Amino acid sequence: MKATIAVIRFDNINEREQTTFEAQCKNLENLYGDVATFLPPITIGESLPKEADAVVFPQLVGQAYSQTENLKEISLPVIILTSEFGTVEMWDWEIVTYLRDAGLNVFSPYSVELAKSILRAIASKRQMREGVRFLMFQDDPGEGMQAGIFKRFYWWESECTEALEKTFGIRIFYKSYKELGVSAKQISDEKAREVSAAWDIPMEGVTEENYLRAVKVYIAVKDVIAEIGGVEGVGANCLNESFHSDTTPCLAWNMLYEKDGLLWVCEGDTLSLISKFLFYSALQKPIMMTNIYPFLMGMAALKHEKIDSFPDVDNPDNHALGVHCGYFGLAPQSFCDRWVLRPKVLEIVGDDALMVDCRMATGPITMAKLHSDMKKITLIACEIVDYVQYPGSDCRNGALIHYLGDNGHEVMDALSSHHALLIAGDQIPVLKQVARIFDFDVVTM
Repeated sequence: MKATIAVIRFDNINEREQTTFEAQCKNLENLYGDVATFLPPITIGESLPKEADAVVFPQLVGQAYSQTENLKEISLPVIILTSEFGTVEMWDWEIVTYLRDAGLNVFSPYSVELAKSILRAIASKRQMREGVRFLMFQDDPGEGMQAGIFKRFYWWESECTEALEKTFGIRIFYKSYKELGVSAKQISDEKAREVSAAWDIPMEGVTEENYLRAVKVYIAVKDVIAEIGGVEGVGANCLNESFHSDTTPCLAWNMLYEKDGLLWVCEGDTLSLISKFLFYSALQKPIMMTNIYPFLMGMAALKHEKIDSFPDVDNPDNHALGVHCGYFGLAPQSFCDRWVLRPKVLEIVGDDALMVDCRMATGPITMAKLHSDMKKITLIACEIVDYVQYPGSDCRNGALIHYLGDNGHEVMDALSSHHALLIAGDQIPVLKQVARIFDFDVVTM
């Protein structure tokens, strides 16, 4: 979906300004036509088209200072794209400040990439309001495996579901994980081989039988998605209710992204799924979910991962491990510089289950999450320093994460969940702009 943008011009502009305005409108169409639909220009003071998600000024002139009353009528986000390069002109900063002081929500992108992220965020907000659909497979969450842990999670509460749907306008469809498992088992090996014939899946230690089990889950999930229609993200209560399936959906989630562009989440975590949709829709950058084990957690983290000690590093208080289901976590092949399908690690899943051993590139990352009140996001600047291995443990290959602010104690106080989204690169400046589209408060660290 593209953002629908009203184009505004000032009246009584001279011939030179009119020529510049027309040229810039064509320029913006060329630069941003893949993410935005620009409506025919209107003059300042005219009523905004009902279908508009935001307005753009391709040109600013001194008249802005005498048009305060008309400008104050603009309740939509305002984007300033006045340079020939599709960004804000630095000569326009004074008018930008004036408009902000007048109460307008003004964006002044200084790069095309930033402007596209803003436009994509605007489009995703409208898309969500129109009822984006998400699909979750679960039956009786919290009552299954490791109930003492899983029954604490907010994302399974009806309050959480209702708040997500009301806040963003989305729909979350719940289907039976047990029935999905039954449907998958009924699919023939021949069908699974046919569907996966062209897939390029690196595997180590995986039998054909167990691989085909995983392919069948993909086929069964696709059938439910086709039945519902319009699904943008999917997940399952795959650990807590692992007894409903003879494998795990990791391969299915990978292929749903690689073939259909659908987002995924583990453990039925709808709050993480909506967070992922918000961030990925705007950024289009590699993103994944993992468990965060800060070194400051000490034995509470070590015991859970069945390891004796954290890696020996300088400033351990400012480090964490990123580990999920025995490895770094689940990310699609195209997000990673290493990706291998392996046999399961965790005792909580069946003997025939599979897991992905993957690595995103080392270097800067952004840890991000939407809070449970749906009004705030936390953004933490980090880096993946390396990957560490503990043979025989539940951390066969985990990410060593360093908080770039060297603020481990503050991070401990700011984390809203053990599930965190990791996004490639330093995305904090862009996500702070995106937050303004959704009226989120932002905690940055």
